[in-house]
Amino acid sequence: MRGKAKGCMLSGVAVVGLLWTCSAQAQEVDTAGAGQTAEQAADAEQSEQQGNMIVVTAQRRSENLQDVPVTVTVFSAEQIAQARIQQIDDVATRTPGLTFDNFPTSQPRLYIRGIGSSDRGAAGDPSSAVFVDDIYMGRPSAIAFDAFDVERIEVLKGPQGTLFGRNVVGGAINVITKKPDIDRFDAAAEFTYGNFDRIDGAAMINVPFAHNSGAVRISGAYRSHDGYESNPYLGTRVDDQDTLTGRFQIYGEPSDNFRFLFTLDGTRDRALGPANHVLELDTSDPRSNFYTPNFNPDTTYGSIPGYQDRDTFGVRSELSYDFPFATLTFLGSYRNLDYRNFYDVDGGNADPTSPGYNGINISGGDSEKSELSSQELRLSSLPDSPLTWVVGFYHYYQDVARTNSFVLDTRLVAPIPLTELYDQDAQLDSVAVFADATIPLTDQFKIFGGVRYTRDDKTVRVANTRSQAPLRGTEFFDVTNEASFDAVTWRGGVEFRPARDHMFYASVSKGFKSGGFQDTPGDAVAASTPFEPESAIQYEVGQKSTFLNGRLIWNNTLYWLDYTDLQTIQLVNGLQIASNAGKATIKGYETQLDARLFDGFNLSVAYAYTDAKYDDYIEAGDDYSGNRVTRAPRHMVTVSPSYTFYLPGGPDVTLAGDYRYTSFIYDDASNEPPEFRDPTNFVDARIVIDNIADHFTFSIWGKNLTDERTRVFQGVFLGANFGAFNPPRTYGATLSWNY
Repeated sequence: MRGKAKGCMLSGVAVVGLLWTCSAQAQEVDTAGAGQTAEQAADAEQSEQQGNMIVVTAQRRSENLQDVPVTVTVFSAEQIAQARIQQIDDVATRTPGLTFDNFPTSQPRLYIRGIGSSDRGAAGDPSSAVFVDDIYMGRPSAIAFDAFDVERIEVLKGPQGTLFGRNVVGGAINVITKKPDIDRFDAAAEFTYGNFDRIDGAAMINVPFAHNSGAVRISGAYRSHDGYESNPYLGTRVDDQDTLTGRFQIYGEPSDNFRFLFTLDGTRDRALGPANHVLELDTSDPRSNFYTPNFNPDTTYGSIPGYQDRDTFGVRSELSYDFPFATLTFLGSYRNLDYRNFYDVDGGNADPTSPGYNGINISGGDSEKSELSSQELRLSSLPDSPLTWVVGFYHYYQDVARTNSFVLDTRLVAPIPLTELYDQDAQLDSVAVFADATIPLTDQFKIFGGVRYTRDDKTVRVANTRSQAPLRGTEFFDVTNEASFDAVTWRGGVEFRPARDHMFYASVSKGFKSGGFQDTPGDAVAASTPFEPESAIQYEVGQKSTFLNGRLIWNNTLYWLDYTDLQTIQLVNGLQIASNAGKATIKGYETQLDARLFDGFNLSVAYAYTDAKYDDYIEAGDDYSGNRVTRAPRHMVTVSPSYTFYLPGGPDVTLAGDYRYTSFIYDDASNEPPEFRDPTNFVDARIVIDNIADHFTFSIWGKNLTDERTRVFQGVFLGANFGAFNPPRTYGATLSWNY
């Protein structure tokens, strides 16, 4: 596989060289034909490229995407609106190298370049994380944002060990909302109607005040649709949506060197489900005879509708003061989370006359109340400084009260239902100091590097109670433990710019994720034994090039990642057991091509090749060494063409589409059936009519037009493989208005 990846990179470099030469020749011809001097041509070219520049904050400062020595996938505000990117799964399915485990949808689990975690326990952490306006979302169910009125979404790949608030091993998704504008009044609104009785509404208003030295921005959205799956047994539909989000921001510039921004946001979610299914039977288990398989992704037969409820709100403050030599910034946040879900695990019922009859009925869920807070103080160089640097201190605190419940109702085991509860109360106190700098050596060479020290202190209480209703519960164990984890993480590299439009870089970086305690331990000993931290060292070389006055952008990355003590989750007798897998090697190649070869036409193509294997992994006597890492597809491709017709004196009409391919995925480290997902092909399309009466945009859109259905979760337990499916084909129309 190493040869394939190297071949791809060498081919990419060869084509870059060819295009580079053609680009230079084309520029010479254009200059001669226009009668311009070389300096005038360069100025014109720079002006056009600046107009097409994509600004990112991947290094905690605003930079052109093509100047950042990091692999970043960016979705602009226009892309977010037109492609109807609303939630985290919409980002994952459009980003090569990024996958997700979405069961339930209110607790997404992300995997970047094969690195992620299924651990949702009170004392666990994500391996790949989400940040909203630089604020770390430390709990999976806290990832609740609406992409309306969002400036851009950045997907940073690889360890983020020095610059971002919390250490992450695999990568980070950074959501940047639109900020108040002190220069003008603005407003916008949109309304959507679609199949499954989808009704969406969103609005925004921006109002300057105090002689244009401050502004208030208020935005909100309501999203709803009927359930994607029918439950004939209950006469209802599940996997629906009823979501309300809002955000209030106030920004001010009391003086030339002082700025403040305060934000209040909240989300309210209500939904039935999720819908589960009995899939393949484990014929080696005699209990498999008591299940009825159901492979129909549109129908479930659960004995209860289930629920997924979430209420969360947060506050954020950012204060910045410019000294003559640097900018001092304080960033603080607080978030409150109240989350509950409970569902029918087997997706069947106890009625022998029902098509969904199951002799073994299983249900379960979890509830969680969490408080998350963070404070960051950093001193950074001024924007015009030739030497860019940042030093800072970071503190994060998390208090999680979580209960996992499991109910087994079958006469095959006991005459009355068995209930098992895990009560967890965990606190995390994390502190870190960090520094990072980029130093220009010449006009062509820069070196960059950073270091960070992190210490995490964790305390957790876990109590296990089992009962047979209506009998009183029996407490099996109740233990309290604490542990501390610390690490030094770093990055370093060099970038070389042989010409203004071409940059090459090489870097090495280390990421760290602290250890933790079991979510559902089998006994007091397991509850008292922490699993170890995991770490990753990534070696990356990349190239970023712009051709034809910014009309063609092509970026390539080749990486090698040594992953140590990776925290893995195995389903053992219904318990989510975390352990350290030893070592894994992940290597890959990624390429991104964006082209505007003629007016009106845009094409974006991306490909990710990932070769992820366990080098050393023995679990419960089974040797998984040499197997592929779970949830790491070898190939991912996205192709997004669009063409805009500029009608004379009238509106603009855009035809656009998205194609996404993902090769098969293993859901279990054994790499044995049935826990794998088939390759998928998704197609979206839209027709957008813009500039209607200078204020309106109308679009007709469809997502998953081929009605591709794939598994988003599965696991073998008590004689069967239980799983859930992605949403079906959806379509609708959206009318937008801008002031």
